Amino acid sequence: MDFRKVIWSAVFGTTALAASAASAQEVNVYSLRQAFLVEPLFEKFTEQTGVKVNVIFAKEGLVERIKQEGINSPADVLMTVDISRIQQAVDAGVTEAVDNDVLSNNIPAHLRDPEGHWFALTQRGRAIYASKERVAEGEITSYEDLADPKWEGRICTRSGTHVYNVALFASMIAVHGEEKAKEWLEGLKSNLARKPQGNDRAQVKAIKEGECDLALGNTYYYGKMLDNEEQRPWAEAVNIVFPNQDDRGMSMNISGMSLIEGAPNHDNAIKLMEFLSGDAAQEIYADVNYEYPVKSGVEWSDNVKSWGTFKADTVSLAEIARLTPDGIKMVDEVGYNE
Repeated sequence: MDFRKVIWSAVFGTTALAASAASAQEVNVYSLRQAFLVEPLFEKFTEQTGVKVNVIFAKEGLVERIKQEGINSPADVLMTVDISRIQQAVDAGVTEAVDNDVLSNNIPAHLRDPEGHWFALTQRGRAIYASKERVAEGEITSYEDLADPKWEGRICTRSGTHVYNVALFASMIAVHGEEKAKEWLEGLKSNLARKPQGNDRAQVKAIKEGECDLALGNTYYYGKMLDNEEQRPWAEAVNIVFPNQDDRGMSMNISGMSLIEGAPNHDNAIKLMEFLSGDAAQEIYADVNYEYPVKSGVEWSDNVKSWGTFKADTVSLAEIARLTPDGIKMVDEVGYNE
């Protein structure tokens, strides 16, 4: 039985999704990830299994939509980015625990929920971008270095309450405890060249233009900037630094997936989740967006490999999610965005 197709252009942009009863040959995905990132994966899945994937793409609001739809929701799988956003879905009560050997074998324990409510799909590091002209190689090697007074007036970041930064700040709490992490954040704030603003790429642009010498940014933006004719000079003006290689490793965040509670196409949803954690999907997913696979042994893309290897922090992402509210509170306490 085919689903009824619905276009939600006003809220969700270009997307179509079947909206009622379950079908043995379909699965419904609500995705906060862009179409170009996931459509190649779904095409491969359908080719291998014969199961059609219907997708809603949106920048926000999908968890709220699922809650509003309640037991009539056609959603089977939610795909999103950042551990805090994934945890929001769990906290909203729209996810269902999965106990599955394929997922457990493919995805390391620190990259999945202990109760099975979410599973990482890809990783991205929170790197330091450093001016090639004004920062010597090896002059900065850790997140802790960002609080050194020598960098006063030389660092740019986006908002401290953005999920990418909050996850990093939560990791600092996990490593150092709340008191020392707060001291570090105060030091970082005192070194800012300007009020936090813009996105990660805007910070690298500011380095190119001489407004600052260091910035925080996700690793995949380096590849995206190199691919963009206008932004390539920004990327070429910086070195990408993988922090804390002598101790815990670079802080990592994820894109991930969850099974929706009461998924009408439950079995097909599990098939899709297993596929997304496997070799073929991991290679496609990581290559398209310059991210790192979560499954051990899967090759990085050639472009990503050219940036060098690194040690990744293996702190449990569930712990980062737990500490996220403390990270947000800390940002407010130090007046980071003021």
